[in-house]
Amino acid sequence: MLERLETEVFLALAGELHFGRTAELLNLTTGRVSQVVRKLERRIGAPLFERTSRSVRLTPVGRQLADDLVPVVAAMEEALRRAVDAGRGVTGELRVAFMGEWTAPVLLRAVALFGERHPDCRVDVREAQLSNSRSGLADGSVDVLVASFPFDGMATGPVLLTERRVLAVPAGHPLAAEESVSLDVLADHPVVQYPAVTSVGFKRDRTPDRTPSGRPVPKGPSGGTFSEMLSLVALGRGVLPVGEHCRQYYPRPDLAYVPIRDAPPIERGPVWLPGNTTERVREFVRAAADVAAAGAAVAR
Repeated sequence: MLERLETEVFLALAGELHFGRTAELLNLTTGRVSQVVRKLERRIGAPLFERTSRSVRLTPVGRQLADDLVPVVAAMEEALRRAVDAGRGVTGELRVAFMGEWTAPVLLRAVALFGERHPDCRVDVREAQLSNSRSGLADGSVDVLVASFPFDGMATGPVLLTERRVLAVPAGHPLAAEESVSLDVLADHPVVQYPAVTSVGFKRDRTPDRTPSGRPVPKGPSGGTFSEMLSLVALGRGVLPVGEHCRQYYPRPDLAYVPIRDAPPIERGPVWLPGNTTERVREFVRAAADVAAAGAAVAR
């Protein structure tokens, strides 16, 4: 591998063919330029320049090395430029995803506002599933996900949506006739579980091991998708705490949604990989927060 200084000195001298101008260009002494060239020639095992008192010329080996290095250095500079653009600029492409149909409207408004502010950045929108929400963020195929908190190991933005928790039960279940229930009833019924890929913190929040009074919560079967989990509830295999938006987006004649009177609200917002905190991500989160603030102001 060539050292950076060796590459810079060699290419500068290959272009200038003059030790004095090369030294001035690189803010070095002519002695330093000569030293670097000699060291490089020793490494290669052949002279790279023909030097006389009047001229400096590339040897055939030097010409070949210059021809080979120029496109390599250009490609490296272009790669660095793209990295800078990705890290600091708001250009290129931003890939955003959402989980749950009820998060799509606020996400689409955020996309629209982001597009107005940054027309040079294309936004790709897709839906994520429980099975790939974390892996998409981890492998970089998704930059920002609008999902429920908590989301272990990820950076989270401001809360965009809040909703009350309700308990999904079969339509004929004794709890279906109740006006509301307490979290303590989870100890009396199996609770349908989220798939294994779901984070520990999320499971602890949605399907706790114990009730607030300390009673153990029996575990029911797991579903691979949210729809599967609701189907397990409808089949009588267990109950499931969910957000009240399920009333609107998952209305089913075989299910009932009963308010949980003592449960904290569910919070949703942007989630992203901490190592992928680019300017694009920051600006999208800012746009999403502005959209949520505007919506709250209208609601008041």
